[in-house]
Amino acid sequence: MNLEGRLLGNRYEIIEKIGNGGMATVYKAKCHILNRYVAIKILRDEFITDDEFVKRFNAEAQAAASLTHPNIVAIYDVGHEGDLYYIVMELVKGKTLKEIIVEDGVLAWKWSVNVAIQIASALETAHRNNIIHRDIKPHNIIITEDGIAKVTDFGIAKAVSNSTITAFGTTIGSVHYFSPEHARGGFTDAKSDIYSLGVVLYEMLTGKVPFDADTPVSVALKHMQEKPVEPIVINPSIPKAVNDIVMKAMQKDANLRYANATEILKDLSMALKNPQGNFVIFNHNENDFPTQKVPTVHEKIADQTITITAHNRRKEDKEPKKKPNFILQHKVASSIIGIILLFVIAFGITFYVMKVGRLKDVQIPNLVGLSVQEAKTKLSESNLVYELLEEEYSADVPLGYVIKQEPAFVENYKIKEKNVIKVVVSKGQKIVEVPKVVGEEKDKAIEKLEALELKVEVEEEFNNKIQAGYVISQDKEEKSQMKAGETIKIVVSKGIEMVTVPNLLGKTEEEAKREIENAGLKLNTVINEEDTSKEDEKVIKQSIDAGTSVEKDSSITITVNKIAKLITGTVNVNLKSLLQYKDETEVDNVTGETVVKEAGKVKLKIVVGDDTIYSESKKKNETNISVNFSGKGTVTIKVYVDDILKGTKSLNLNSETSITFE
Repeated sequence: MNLEGRLLGNRYEIIEKIGNGGMATVYKAKCHILNRYVAIKILRDEFITDDEFVKRFNAEAQAAASLTHPNIVAIYDVGHEGDLYYIVMELVKGKTLKEIIVEDGVLAWKWSVNVAIQIASALETAHRNNIIHRDIKPHNIIITEDGIAKVTDFGIAKAVSNSTITAFGTTIGSVHYFSPEHARGGFTDAKSDIYSLGVVLYEMLTGKVPFDADTPVSVALKHMQEKPVEPIVINPSIPKAVNDIVMKAMQKDANLRYANATEILKDLSMALKNPQGNFVIFNHNENDFPTQKVPTVHEKIADQTITITAHNRRKEDKEPKKKPNFILQHKVASSIIGIILLFVIAFGITFYVMKVGRLKDVQIPNLVGLSVQEAKTKLSESNLVYELLEEEYSADVPLGYVIKQEPAFVENYKIKEKNVIKVVVSKGQKIVEVPKVVGEEKDKAIEKLEALELKVEVEEEFNNKIQAGYVISQDKEEKSQMKAGETIKIVVSKGIEMVTVPNLLGKTEEEAKREIENAGLKLNTVINEEDTSKEDEKVIKQSIDAGTSVEKDSSITITVNKIAKLITGTVNVNLKSLLQYKDETEVDNVTGETVVKEAGKVKLKIVVGDDTIYSESKKKNETNISVNFSGKGTVTIKVYVDDILKGTKSLNLNSETSITFE
């Protein structure tokens, strides 16, 4: 059935479907009288012909509508139109606790305990009103955008005086969160809700339920017969006190659990202050009573009635009948006077009721936004009574002005004169002093700031000096003033940033440099080596193995394969200079002229490495002897004259190709 656009009760316009439940479909709607968005739960079509389901649906409204608590989804209205049975309730923006557990897995223990405290507080109010939920599970707990837990779906709640495992012949609840007595079809009470709360806290702390199996029956049997694995075994980071609270709440015997929600609230609050404390008290059954018949309540009442009646009869038989005396006459007279007094009182009450009935109907005035004096004057004009409900801080309403009223103003809505109108008056904008949270743990810092009603925005960044999880800075100075509700930003350390070393082997030098930079590392140096078994110009070694986790900006050295290539080199020899030879002269016998005497010869040998590249006779005065050779890398060159070493030099062919001996 498409209900979008339909108007229910001439008031609620259905906008869209937002969820499905076991009994009902939930829609988002707008209330045109109060101009606000609400959620409407409508009984599903397949149940409207079943009178028992309709009764249960109405029971949900009657049970939940009587509860007012910040951690309980508020019920505004209930009604039916044709075949549609509906409940109007608070529209809560957020996620279910189950969605959060599925997304995040194991939750922080402090956050989990805070959520459990809110749930327990809601249950405390419900139990005081003789209502037990009987279906406490993460699916029925909504966490708002502000982190507030709200318990919803009192669909199977029932007055404690009539509480049983079944409602209208069917088993109610979710098997993974059943208490043992619930699973076996026994009597359920407030302690059954505490067991389910224990299961929910267990799941938040460990990321899973304590008992699971292929069939619901198997899960139910485990609730009745098996002891759960302690959550601290699954998650060792859980404090001892929190582990003890879960185990006490999940005791098989209801008498060994917390007696009420107030008790578990006390221990949960203590756990936040003393997480490793030994304050959780476990009760133990020391007496083993023999099997015996225990009478039902009706049997007890019947037995007591029979006993009293029999006793009275025996008393009457023993006491002799006496004639009326003066005392009896006095009692009769007193009775007559009492009857007369009752008549007078009844007449007075009747007269008062008739008088009240003659009071005028007056329109409720709109007091919101008025000063207290203006509100009192306006109420006085309508013959209504002013009553201060409470005062609270407000960022929007000035000091001494009305924030809201009960009953609320609705046009054409009238009440009798002399009725009380309760108002909430603004205390103005609350100003708080900013504390120093730099250097504190993140959770403690947030807790301290939120206690001052400040909103906290958390930003995380790596820091080599501050331990992970501690506050590095805050954007508002210590002792500066802020308005309650404003946002303060804190920066929390993520600790030293670690990066993974990439695989550089087989990369070119340029490729390796880019990957080193992209990985957040620094290049220390490049070493060149020759390995003819591997590819030329590629990285053949890296100083830190690939896949290793190191601090960001760590240095790494790479070795690049450089296979030398054959290069033509030249050896130049100035033999005259090398031998420091000087020309000799003589007189020509024929001409008588002075001429240069012919130089003698020597053996010149040039050796490159281990190879002789030149060996010939040359005149001692030759100055320009050049010999070419092929080589690679750096070579050693030696020059011999008449087998006597005259010089040794090294030549790096990668940078120079010629060398001179002189």
